Amino acid sequence: MTVAYEALRQRGDGIGDALRIVRQLVMERLVTLDCDEQAPLAVVTTAVTELAELALDIACREACRELDATHGAPLGPEGQRAQLWIVGMGKLGARELNVSSDIDLIYLYDVDGETQGDADGRGRLANQEYFARAVKRIYALVGDTTEHGFVFRVDLALRPNGNSGPSVVSLDALEEYFQVQGREWERFAWMKSRVVAPRDIVLAGQAQGLRGAVLPFVFRRYLDYSVFDSLRVLHRQIREQSARRSAGRPERANDVKLSRGGIREIEFTVQLLQVVRGGQFPELRTRPTLDALQRLARANLMPQETADALAAAYEFLRRVEHRIQYLDDQQTHVLPVSDDDLRWIAQSMGYPSCCPFLEQLDTHREFVAQEFDKLLGGEKPCNGKCSGKKAAAPADLADLLGDLPPVFAERIRDWCEQPRVLALREETRARLRQLVQRTGQWLKEPDGDGAGQTPRHVDAAMRWADWIEPLMRRESYLALLVERPAVQERLLRLLGAAKWPARYLMQHPGVIDELASDEMLSGRFVAAEFERELDARHASLTRTGEADEERLLNLLRHAHHAEVFRTLARDVDGRLTVEQVADDLSALADATLRVTARWCWPHVRNRHREVPQFAIIGYGKLGGKELGYGSDLDIVFVYDDDDERAGEVYAAYVRKLINWLTVKTREGDLFEIDTALRPNGNSGLLTTSFEAYEKYQLGRGSNTAWTWEHQAMTRARFVLGSEDHGAELGARFDQVREAVLVAPRDREALKAEIIAMRNKLRGARPVKPDRFDVKHSPGGMVDAEFAVQFLVLSSSAEHPELIPNVGNIALLLRAELAGLLPEGVGRSAARAYRELRRVQHRARLNEEPTQVTPPALAAERDAMLALWKAVFG
Repeated sequence: MTVAYEALRQRGDGIGDALRIVRQLVMERLVTLDCDEQAPLAVVTTAVTELAELALDIACREACRELDATHGAPLGPEGQRAQLWIVGMGKLGARELNVSSDIDLIYLYDVDGETQGDADGRGRLANQEYFARAVKRIYALVGDTTEHGFVFRVDLALRPNGNSGPSVVSLDALEEYFQVQGREWERFAWMKSRVVAPRDIVLAGQAQGLRGAVLPFVFRRYLDYSVFDSLRVLHRQIREQSARRSAGRPERANDVKLSRGGIREIEFTVQLLQVVRGGQFPELRTRPTLDALQRLARANLMPQETADALAAAYEFLRRVEHRIQYLDDQQTHVLPVSDDDLRWIAQSMGYPSCCPFLEQLDTHREFVAQEFDKLLGGEKPCNGKCSGKKAAAPADLADLLGDLPPVFAERIRDWCEQPRVLALREETRARLRQLVQRTGQWLKEPDGDGAGQTPRHVDAAMRWADWIEPLMRRESYLALLVERPAVQERLLRLLGAAKWPARYLMQHPGVIDELASDEMLSGRFVAAEFERELDARHASLTRTGEADEERLLNLLRHAHHAEVFRTLARDVDGRLTVEQVADDLSALADATLRVTARWCWPHVRNRHREVPQFAIIGYGKLGGKELGYGSDLDIVFVYDDDDERAGEVYAAYVRKLINWLTVKTREGDLFEIDTALRPNGNSGLLTTSFEAYEKYQLGRGSNTAWTWEHQAMTRARFVLGSEDHGAELGARFDQVREAVLVAPRDREALKAEIIAMRNKLRGARPVKPDRFDVKHSPGGMVDAEFAVQFLVLSSSAEHPELIPNVGNIALLLRAELAGLLPEGVGRSAARAYRELRRVQHRARLNEEPTQVTPPALAAERDAMLALWKAVFG
C-alpha cells in the first residue's frame, strides 16, 4: 500500500486523491482474494485495517505540518511538543474492519498549552484549537467524498459527550469524563480502543497514558454483573432501531449484523464476559473477537465447543457481510432480495445454490441467538428456591417484614432506619429489596429433604445479612446475586453449613465470584492449572507494562483466596474428607510458594544470576501435608550457591519473599510465616547455605541440632527448588533427612526426652478433668504425633519403610506391620487419629471449642492411650 501511495504521489496526485486511489486498488484486490481465492477472514480485515492506519497516519502528519507552518508546534508546560493521538474504536481498534466500514475515531491530545507561533511569535493558538483544526483537515483528507470517492467514512459519535462534545479532548479531560460522566455502555466501546496514529507515536509506545485511563474505567476490580442491565438496554435499543428501519420494508429485516443471532450478538456475548471478568483476569483484555473467544474458553468461562461454534458463526457472518458490501460498496448488512445477488453470495461462499447457504446461515444465527439469550436471560430455576422469576417488587423493605422469621425481620427493620441504606441509589435499593425477598422465599420453601425453615436456615439468613451489610454500596455484589439466583442459593447454603465460611467471606468478599461457577463444587485443586493460569495473567500484565509489585501481590492473593474458598465450599458440602482438604490446602500452599518465589526473584536488587540456586524446606503441617484453613507455614530457606555475594543476595531475597507472602494489601495476605525451625532458631541466620544446614542437622561440628529439631525433621519435606537445580538439591535434602532419621540413638534417652517434652506441653495447655481436648488431653492427637516421632527416630535404621514422610496414619499402620506395635494397636490408633482430626476440623469450621465432655470420644481416647502405653510404657 505504501509503495502504491508513493508512486501515485510521484505521479503528481495529491494526498487525498492518492489515498482514495489506493483504497480502490485495495478493494479490487480484496474482492479477488476473498471471493475467488477464499482467503481467510483475517487477511481481509487486516488489510482494511492497515489501509485505515496508513491513511490516518499520512493525514495526521500532513495536517500537523500545515498547521505548524502557520502557528508553530503545539507545546506542553515543559516545552515538549504536544501530541495528537487518533484512537481507533470498535472494529478499527480490534483490527477487524469490514471492507466498507465506517471508522469510529476519538481524537485526543496529551497536554494542554499553546503553539509557539510563527518566526515572529504571531499566530499562537491554544493546543485544543490547534488540534481541532487538525481534526478538520484529517477529515477532509480521509472522509470527504470527491471524484475518486472517499477513503473511509468517519464517525466521531463515541467521543465524550457524543455529537455535542468537542471534536478533540485532552487526556486529562477524558479521565475526568470517565470518572464523572462515563456511562456503562461506553465501557464496552472503550474496551477495543487503540491508538492507531500517528505511527511513530504508536511504535515508540508514547501513548501508554491512554491505557492507564481506560483500564480502570472498563475493567473493575471485582466480578462486575452490574453491566448486564446496561447491555440489555443497549441491545433493546438496537433491536428497536432495527425494527424501525425495517418497518414497511420487510426486505431490511434480514440483517446479518443487527438481527437476532447476528454479528452484534456474538460481539455482545464476548464483550459482556470480558467486562464482567476482565478486572480479575487480565488475559481476557484482548480486542479481537476471535482471540477473545479462545481466551474465554481457556479461562473456563465458556465451553470450548461453544467458543468454536461462535467463532465459526462469526467468521461465516462476517464473510457474508463482506459480500453484501462488495455489491454496492455500501455500509449495509442486509441480505439482498435479488435472486441473482443472493445466488452470487452463495456461490462465492462455496455453496452450489441459495438453499444450502441459507440453511447454514439460519443454523449459525439460531445457535448465536440461543447463547446470547442464555447469557442475558438468567439461568435455570434453583431447585424451586431463590427462584429467578421476578415476583412483584415490594415498594419498600418494610413491606417484607411480615413474611420473614422474627429474628431476620428485626435485622431488616434495622436496615430500614439506617441512613446508609436510605442513602442508596433507588436502583441499588431495588436490588436489595429483591434479594431480601428471595432470601425470605428461600426460608419458607422446603429443602430437598422436605425440611422447611430450621435454625440452620435462619442462621444462614442472618450470616447473609452480616455479609451483605458492609457491601451494600458495592453494586457489583448485589448485581451478581440478582442476575444469578443460583449464586444466592449456594451462598445461603454455604453460610448455613458452618460459621467459618461466613467469616472467610467477610474477610475476602471478592471470592463470592467463585459461586458463579457451576463446576466449583465438583472438582479438586490442580496445582499445574493454578500455576499455568497465574503465569498467563502475569504474562498479560507484563505485555502491557502493568506488572508492578502491588498488582502482582494482589493477583497472588486473589487467586489463593479463591482456591481456598473452593476447597472450603467442597468441604462444607461434604464432598471432601479431612485428609483431602489437607492435601488440597497443602498442594495450594506449595504452588503458591513456587509462583511467589519465581515472581519475586526478578524484583531483588543486585541479583547475580537469572535463576536462584535456592530451596524451601517445609516443616510441621506444611511438611506433613496436614494444613488447615489459616495454618501458619513452618519453613526453612537454604541456598546452594558458591558466589561470594550469595549470602547477602539470598538474605535480601528471603526478606522480600516473606514480605510478599505476609504483607496485607487490599486483597489481604497469604500466610503467616514461621522460620523458628531454621538452624539456631530465631537467633540464627534467616537463610543459610545447604552445606551449613547439612552440617547442623548431622552434628558435624560444635553447632548441632537438638532432639526436638530431629523430631521436626520426621515431618520435613522439600517443597521447592530452582528449575535447573531443584531436583538435585531435593535429592540431597532427602539424603540428609534419611541420615538424621537412621542415626544411632539411645532409645531410653530418646524416650525420656520425648516424654519430658510431652509433659511440658501438657502443662502449658491444661485441660479441666471433666473435659477432653481432642488435641492436647492425654489420649489426644499430640500423643499419637509424639509416638510416631519416637518410632521413626528409634527404628528407621532397621525399618526403612518408616523413613518416607507419608503422614501419621500411614506410619502407624506401617509400624504395626513392622511389629513395632502390638497387633491392632496401630490400626485402632490410626482410626482414632482420623476421627479426632475430623472432630477438630468440624469444631473449627463452626468456631466451637475442640473439647468434649466424656464419655464422648471414649473409644478414640482409649485407642490413643493404648498406643502411648505400647510405645512409652
